[in-house]
Amino acid sequence: MGETLVSPHFIIFPFMSHGHTIPLLHLATLLRHRFIAVTIFTTPVNAPSIRDFLRDASISIIELPFPKDAHDIPPDVENTEKLPSMSYFYPFARATKLMQPLFEQALSALQNPPTCIISDAFLGWTQQSAQKIGIPRYFFFGMSVFATTMYQLLGIERPHAETISLEESFTFSSFPWLKLTRNDFEPPFGDLEPKGPAVEFMMEQGISFSKSRGMITNSFYELEPRFADYFNKHLGPKSWCVGPLCLAKRAMISQTDDTWMQWLNNKLTEEQPVLYVAFGTQAEVSAEQIQEIAKGLESSNTCFIWVTRQNAMEHLQGFENRVKNRALIVKEWVDQNAVLNHKSIKGFLSHCGWNSVLESICAKVPILALPFMAEQHLNARMVTGEIGVGLRIMPRNGSVRGFVGAEEVEKMVRELMEGEKGEMVRKKVKELGQNAEEAMKEGGSSWSTLDLLIHDACARKL
Repeated sequence: MGETLVSPHFIIFPFMSHGHTIPLLHLATLLRHRFIAVTIFTTPVNAPSIRDFLRDASISIIELPFPKDAHDIPPDVENTEKLPSMSYFYPFARATKLMQPLFEQALSALQNPPTCIISDAFLGWTQQSAQKIGIPRYFFFGMSVFATTMYQLLGIERPHAETISLEESFTFSSFPWLKLTRNDFEPPFGDLEPKGPAVEFMMEQGISFSKSRGMITNSFYELEPRFADYFNKHLGPKSWCVGPLCLAKRAMISQTDDTWMQWLNNKLTEEQPVLYVAFGTQAEVSAEQIQEIAKGLESSNTCFIWVTRQNAMEHLQGFENRVKNRALIVKEWVDQNAVLNHKSIKGFLSHCGWNSVLESICAKVPILALPFMAEQHLNARMVTGEIGVGLRIMPRNGSVRGFVGAEEVEKMVRELMEGEKGEMVRKKVKELGQNAEEAMKEGGSSWSTLDLLIHDACARKL
């Protein structure tokens, strides 16, 4: 008798954070297009938005209760966006470990046995679950290969050990043209002797990385070839570039009932180029800094749409009124992809979160970088220096980290929207946006890499 062929079944477990979840939902969609059964694990609070995003009943969703007895985090919080501050981030990430027994129970109850687990890098404990049932685990790291390489090399080569200040530049032996400073790395990772909960957590994840089958990266080979090659040759585990995942779902920009959509349509009719301003959902920006950014935008005389949190506007008395003829302030969630793909958008003032960088490149919109946290400073370096699709707003103190003045915001907004440098980055982003589309098409680099990843997982060799 011949063997019964069981169709591949991929388990996807995103971290409970908007920016971590969306790319993995895009990946789930791509896998379904390849006729692979997909089951997504999440918690009850996160499940409705996942269902709403996917709109695909063929993708199974299993809800596991979020630990009720988790210490150090507020009760009933199941997503990082609901944390009172980012100081709760690592306690929150550690609490997910308490879900392991229920996760393993649910895996063993599945009728169609799982082929592999694809889980967020922050859910390192899922590596043990995969090992127990003898299947490979791939971890999803929502950063560029460039940033991942820099962080790994910092720990291995320690070129910063010779520096006296946070501002003193150093280089890596393999990338001598790159001049970085300790301030380009998120504290405490740029410290000479990094310690604390963040370091302990990442070291723990590092152990599970080394045991995993590989890293799934939301990037495409043509965007960062020398870093992708270097990573796979010298660092590891193997990186599979299968992005930009935002291209798995074409931006829908036909709906006209949204105020912001109508406003952008009007600006297009008036032939007014618009700057899109958004700093993500996680960055904590001081009231003083928001005031300076607003002042700079106001004096730039540029049309802009600013998507922000309600409380940010409390510090800007009269601002909305003063700019109402050429600006729109939106205090609710919008489909960023749809905004960036609108024909009136000609620039993006961004915190340089990796998802935002990719969405901007795919929409062929140049970036004005204003990083705040995590690996955003390295992304800003990459955007402006390595791939040349953006310009940078620099703090007053001459460092890469610090307070940004209104005069610098005004100057750089004008440069991006009207200047020669703006023209150069606009040209470059069009070229890379085209490359991104090619990578995701049948036969493209990311398309082929996803095929290889599927074959690798189905080979079932641990």
